[in-house]
Formats: sequence, structure tokens, C-alpha cells
Amino acid sequence: MQLTVTGKHIDTSPGLRQHVEASLGAILGKYFKTAIEAHVVFSKEAHLSRAEVSVHIGRGISVNAGAVSLAPYAAFDAAAERVAKQMRRYKRRLHSHHAQPRETFEAGERAKDYILAPFDEEAEAEAEEGPAVVAEMSTDLPSLTVSEAVMRMDLANAPVLLFRNRSHGELNLVYRRSDGNIGWIDPELDPTRRMRYRET
Repeated sequence: MQLTVTGKHIDTSPGLRQHVEASLGAILGKYFKTAIEAHVVFSKEAHLSRAEVSVHIGRGISVNAGAVSLAPYAAFDAAAERVAKQMRRYKRRLHSHHAQPRETFEAGERAKDYILAPFDEEAEAEAEEGPAVVAEMSTDLPSLTVSEAVMRMDLANAPVLLFRNRSHGELNLVYRRSDGNIGWIDPELDPTRRMRYRET
């Protein structure tokens, strides 16, 4: 596994790097030995230290977690425990998903992913084209079941996931609600198209 440890306005000593490598190695050895890469980013938040951990397990599956504490070691340990908890929760499903032959993965569609500048009413009034685009990336639009989409959203610690519903072929969206529940949007655009999708 390729491991990257970086610090933003914080020193990442060789001892801290060794601690990260040993801890992640133990977690991945227990739950998912075939992880591809991991990134750990340390940063300062006022007088606190933040650790963000991202582990790329396999095609389209990432586990993300973060934590804040007084010291970098404690912040990382808390974030790593969250990663372990997520992997423990989905271990059986992750292993069965990863064990499928590569040929069974459907080639996902590609979509544009934009990052927009914050909304400014005065600037918006002058600009006719809408908000400024800060960044533009290309991202995979996976074909998943609803439960797989919820699992991926949870593992990535993301607020929302757009996917193509494998059962009928339409675009669907799952999102984290403010009450802690998961919302699922399944627009019924064309019932005849769904029938054709099921027949193929």
C-alpha cells in the first residue's frame, strides 16, 4: 500500500509517520489487506490538531474519516478508529464486493464535478453567467444498488452520492439528512424506459 503523510502548518516528524504507518497497517491487516493507497493530512485548527484519513480500498471505494484533538497523535488515533469502525461495519460487504471478478464491474459513466465560489449577491447581480467555477474535475458515476450507494457514501464520509440505480437505470441520489437519517431521491422520469432497462 502506498502511504502519503502530509502536514499543513504542522510538523510531521518521522515518529508521527511511523505511528501512522503502524496503526493503518494494523487496521488494514485486520479488515482489508488489499488497500491500494492511503493519505493522511495533519493541519492546525486554532490551538487544536486535525487529522484527515483517506484510504482507497478498491475500484470506486474509499474510506474517509477525520478528527480533532489537542495533539496530532490523538487526532490521528481518533480518525483511525473511525476508519476501523466503518470497515468493521461493512467488512463482509466490502470483501464480497472486492472478491467479484473485475469483469463484473460495469463501466461507470463519467460526470463533471464543479467547485463553485461562494455566493456573493453583488457579484452575482453583475455577472450574467452565474457563480464563478473554482475547479472542474471528472468523476465516475457508478452503477449501484441503493444499499451499495449508502455504504459508499458512509465509507467516504460524504454528505451526498449521485449514482445510476442498477435496478432500473435511472439517476438516483442518496444524502445525509440533518436528523441523521439517509434520504433517497428516485425520480420516476419515464416508466417505459425502466421497463426496457429491466428487459435488457
